[in-house]
Amino acid sequence: MLPDKTGRETFPQGFRWGPRGTAAATIAANLSFENVGRHYGQRCAVDDVSLDIAPGEIMCLLGPSGCGKTTLLRLTAGVERPTEGRILIDDRVVAGPDKFVPPEQRGVGLMFQDFALFPHLTLQENVEFGLQVLSRSDASRVARAALERVGLANYADRYPHILSGGEQQRVALARAIAPRPGVLLMDEPFSGLDTRLREEMREETLTILQETRATCMVVTHSSEEAMRMGNRIALMRAGRLVQAGTAEELYHAPADIGAARMFSDLNEIACTVSKGQIDTPLGRYDAKGFADGETAILCVRQRDIDLVDMSKGHNARVLATRFLGESALLEVGVAGLEDPILVRMRESIAVPPGTEVGVKVVREGILLFAQADEEASGPRVSQSRS
Repeated sequence: MLPDKTGRETFPQGFRWGPRGTAAATIAANLSFENVGRHYGQRCAVDDVSLDIAPGEIMCLLGPSGCGKTTLLRLTAGVERPTEGRILIDDRVVAGPDKFVPPEQRGVGLMFQDFALFPHLTLQENVEFGLQVLSRSDASRVARAALERVGLANYADRYPHILSGGEQQRVALARAIAPRPGVLLMDEPFSGLDTRLREEMREETLTILQETRATCMVVTHSSEEAMRMGNRIALMRAGRLVQAGTAEELYHAPADIGAARMFSDLNEIACTVSKGQIDTPLGRYDAKGFADGETAILCVRQRDIDLVDMSKGHNARVLATRFLGESALLEVGVAGLEDPILVRMRESIAVPPGTEVGVKVVREGILLFAQADEEASGPRVSQSRS
């Protein structure tokens, strides 16, 4: 450790983490929610959520701020009581109308968004805090092993204030896995880290979770993070469970337009159904299940639009090009469309503004929804491959 300009100790340049072991495996538990709800007066934070999480599965709760993700996590941990419904761990009711098991008896580990480390305790003592059922010697041994797994065993007698955000995250993770919980809950654990460190810690955390084999529920508002970490994703909106499935299922077959927006940057074009089809300046597509005269929204992902020779696509002109590093975002005006569309492509093949081009849509990327407002849409979705 070296003092910085303020006298605070920091890790020196070129510092390498200490030797790391392997996280101890746990006995994973099944986690079930049956029609769970939580109300605060007239406000409904969680509304009729039913969900099963298999032993050892990593389930990511995804959704915007205020959608009920953290509330569901707190209900699982026992920090709050559900207003209705039941929560079961290994078929044992831990929260319901007639039963409430306190947090310390649930076998659940909780990792907070702000890490919640005790500033007056050393790293070793912070990790030992959740091991009070063990003897002092056993708790010390288990805590040391957990710190070794995250590369901080050599600094076990130091205090949290000397650590950066990433280092504090490591200690919080060590404290969470040390008791070997059957269920591990993580509330946006990477939100306070910069982009590069977030990616590093996400991958390392995922490795540790796979080693422990604990059933895990991770709260996030990042769809990319959910896809990278979760075996499955549970998408929430306004307290309700919108859709649950693998990343592939939610991406390729979103339940509604709101779900599609969570996973893709979309071009949205309102159109009218006629004889089971819609005819747009980007092409004609099947609209099975929609009534004639009904207004639908054609959604095309930005990456599913190619710029081709004018003779091979719909007439268009590049209006603006925005450099985004490895990719470029092009604003393209298409003949017959009132508003321009956005096209995402490799920066190396992007064309300059003013270029006349043809536009071609990858038909497998077409999504068609019933007209809906910004909050939500109907459950109907048609994937056109005509």
